[in-house]
Amino acid sequence: MLHQFFGDAFDGILLHDFLTAYESLSVGDRQYCLVHLLRELEKVDQHNTSAAWQAFAKTLRRLIHDGIRLRKRPDFTPQRYQSRILRLGRRLDAFIATAADDADARRLLKRLRRTGDHLFTFLDYPAIPFENNHAERMIRPAVILRKNSQSNRSARGARTQAVLMSVYRTLHLRGHDPLRTVADALRTYLQTGQLPPLPGPAIAGE
Repeated sequence: MLHQFFGDAFDGILLHDFLTAYESLSVGDRQYCLVHLLRELEKVDQHNTSAAWQAFAKTLRRLIHDGIRLRKRPDFTPQRYQSRILRLGRRLDAFIATAADDADARRLLKRLRRTGDHLFTFLDYPAIPFENNHAERMIRPAVILRKNSQSNRSARGARTQAVLMSVYRTLHLRGHDPLRTVADALRTYLQTGQLPPLPGPAIAGE
């Protein structure tokens, strides 16, 4: 499904959680969601109170928060900013290279060795956030609709809702009236037997 959406390659920056399916995509660059990583630390905290885990989690949290704080330092010169990024990268590399006796720490270290090169990508791209909350907010209306309608009842219903909500949200974000645009498209289909393509961004004043 991901390959159907993105094609063979995506030359942009893909911002996503730690689902391994995303790693099969060829992308220009990627940023893993740091909020998801922080939430996982909190989740483990609920059942693992060992000193080894607490030390591991404290160090990782400090690294993450230092990276987030660095992004918020517009007073730094470009040279100082890049120097701090390099220093942060060295700290992360040293942390990832450590051994761990705690099972939860070993599991996360294994993940970080695979994903560590893309934890602080956002520091190199001002327009890229360190979390994918925007994407989750975009799909929230579809989740609420599914909940209120007592689920989709069938695989076909789920696919239909996914397509319709994707079209609706795309039209909305591009500045079009979704209901009017869909109605016009259906009218065109009845007249010609073909659906028109999704319109591009609306031009102000039109």
